[in-house]
Amino acid sequence: MKRVERYKLKVLGSLLVKRLRSLSVFFVACSLLLILISFTVPSYRMAKLKYNGGGDWYADRTALPNLIAFCNSNLKTNFYPEESIVEVGSKELFNYPFVYMTGHGNVVFSDQDVKNLRQYLIGGGFLHIDDNYGLDKFIRPQMKKVFPELNFVELPANHAIYNQKFKFPGGLPKIHEHDNKRPQGFALIYKGRVVCYYTFECDLGNGWEDFGTYPEDTQETRSKALRMGANLVQYALTQ
Repeated sequence: MKRVERYKLKVLGSLLVKRLRSLSVFFVACSLLLILISFTVPSYRMAKLKYNGGGDWYADRTALPNLIAFCNSNLKTNFYPEESIVEVGSKELFNYPFVYMTGHGNVVFSDQDVKNLRQYLIGGGFLHIDDNYGLDKFIRPQMKKVFPELNFVELPANHAIYNQKFKFPGGLPKIHEHDNKRPQGFALIYKGRVVCYYTFECDLGNGWEDFGTYPEDTQETRSKALRMGANLVQYALTQ
């Protein structure tokens, strides 16, 4: 009788071990599936800033989707493939780690816009302003309303923003020519962190657009623009 009981216990033990092994395989498979899903489902979005004043905030229509695709491919980021549109004063602004602003004309920030944008940038957000030629005289006083205590400072060529995955030893590259002036990259730095990066005399976003949008642009020019844009995204997400 004791032999039978021992045999039963042995069989039950063997079945239990097999069951535990099956459960282990199941849990490992589930874990791998969750990891796979986390890499395949877009986890965040990139947005273009919609502002008031009459300026063409909607310029460079194909720029952000192309930059997103380039970043997802080269930086292994996980952005949703299409751009979002977000208004300056909207609480939705806080959903985007990287926001792009461009245009040629007038910009007006309301008191609510100023308060919201300041909170977003202080709280960890990042704004890239790209002068599409003609924006400078409008955007500077508006950003002064957002950060009255700060001034735009030009970043040196050895700054980390030019030395991410892609190296730009000469600093910001020139994409489009307007006044025979050198390209400049300015920043608003709040408590040691770049919260806003402003590209001037560069037209960086033009270089992100579909190839052929500007007949004079070469593939090399477009590649420089996309690589510099990827540096901005990488810097914004990791600084």
